[in-house]
Amino acid sequence: MTGSWPVERLTGTATELHSRDLPDVVERAAWVLEATAPAVVLGSSQPWVEVPDLEVCRRRSGGGAVLVRPGEVLWIDVLLPRGDPLWDDDVGRSAHWLGETWVDALSVGVVHAGEMVRTPWSSLICFAGVGPGEVLVDDAKVVGISQRRTRAGARFQCAVLRAWDSVELARIFAPGEWREVADALDRVAVGVADLPGLEAAFLGALAAR
Repeated sequence: MTGSWPVERLTGTATELHSRDLPDVVERAAWVLEATAPAVVLGSSQPWVEVPDLEVCRRRSGGGAVLVRPGEVLWIDVLLPRGDPLWDDDVGRSAHWLGETWVDALSVGVVHAGEMVRTPWSSLICFAGVGPGEVLVDDAKVVGISQRRTRAGARFQCAVLRAWDSVELARIFAPGEWREVADALDRVAVGVADLPGLEAAFLGALAAR
């Protein structure tokens, strides 16, 4: 239990973790998820890809793909009931409070409060674009946030990378020009080395909300 946010720790394949449904009655909660095998997690509407030696699955929230490796991604889903004091009906503003919570945990960075910032690769790769509520450090994306809403509430899916692997993502999504694409991707995101420390800091910042 962290303040008014019960914390549940879940392990499984990326497919298993993403297939977990929102409960019929949503209450404040934080799910700390750990994938047991490497995977490429696609956004809800992007084209399917096959990747040799990697699990491929699809999440129900939007955005581009995230490369998930055990121990290399801090993956925390935050559940918020509709009607909560933090709830905002405006999807463009709804994750701002969550981004501010991540900034508190990081002790650095800014929350992107504008419209979606797109790049040539943002429809395919999550960290290649910046959405409302996501966190930037020196203009590089550090925290990715997507969300799925139901009548009962929202599941905000947050990802922070230990390292930004632009090369592997470029090889998957742009095999014919991966070197040029990797060079471009290098400038748009950055990793955070101390994920265990950040997890504790985030859960502490969340408890203060």
